Amino acid sequence: MHLEYASQFQVEYYAGGYSLITIGDSDRYLLVPENGTVPDGVDSDITILQQPLENLYVAASSAMDLFSGLQSLDSVRMTSTKLADWCLPKVQQAIQQEKILYVGKYNTPDYETVLSENCGLAIESTMIYHNPETQEQLESLGIPVMVERSSYESHPLGRMEWIKLYGLLLGKADEAEAFFDEKVSQLDNILTGDSTGKTVAFFYISSSGYVNVRKPGDYISKMIELAGGTYILSAEDLNVDENALSTMNMQMEAFYDAARDADYLIYNSTIDGELDTIEQLLQKSELLADFKAVQQHNVWCTEQNMFQQTTGAADMVSDLHAILTGEADAVDQLTFLHRLK
Repeated sequence: MHLEYASQFQVEYYAGGYSLITIGDSDRYLLVPENGTVPDGVDSDITILQQPLENLYVAASSAMDLFSGLQSLDSVRMTSTKLADWCLPKVQQAIQQEKILYVGKYNTPDYETVLSENCGLAIESTMIYHNPETQEQLESLGIPVMVERSSYESHPLGRMEWIKLYGLLLGKADEAEAFFDEKVSQLDNILTGDSTGKTVAFFYISSSGYVNVRKPGDYISKMIELAGGTYILSAEDLNVDENALSTMNMQMEAFYDAARDADYLIYNSTIDGELDTIEQLLQKSELLADFKAVQQHNVWCTEQNMFQQTTGAADMVSDLHAILTGEADAVDQLTFLHRLK
């Protein structure tokens, strides 16, 4: 499979409609076409996936929007995310109509329901590695488990490119390719453009007063770079710790020193809810009043659906580019961002 940005999976095609999928360094899956037979001599560590794959249990919430982008939510039967925690209208509607069932947290699913719904595949995030017994139990029931790693993609468009894998699984490879190409084409002029020279800080303030920021090289900071900006926090500013997390906490005083002169502030609303006004922002810390972006009213806030809408990576880069180039100066609302008043 030709992949432009994704690096966490690969697909090799074989005669007769068979495909060998490798995720990460070692997880391998043989996709067997409908009415096809499993070849002799398949390695014992290769998981067999027999098409058609139906009644999926999608525990990896970031994958759900990719199924929605494929117009394939009807292939999903179960989720481990409650209705109240979804921000995707089509998914909310499917749960309300009981077309998609909530079957409990990813590490404690209702195995009886998953089994009775004839689940063809469970798609888990890497969080399942903390509860290997859950994966083992699903597999013991004859349900294959795929651990997806889209969150490990360093390039923002790499996450979205996982739609090609899900398209392959569902027999919609052409539709997935067309969807991805259309989204990426939106960025043709942006990706080849010059830097704007503008700096951005992306953060939120925790209830304990710490400032939570993205690490340099994280996919959010790369979105800012793709849009023509510069993520203002450097590895030196943050004294980055070596772990798999894409975020870290820092003291407000350190954030003040590093980000006070940022041209734009973007507040991450995912944890504690959206802000509407700069006054609400200053209630979290009066020190922010000294920030250049606050004084110039260049403060924006993310919408709640930003992180669940994996297919929106191109739209988010477009939003950032509009802000950085001044195209958004006359508006207060973009696709995934709104300006604080």
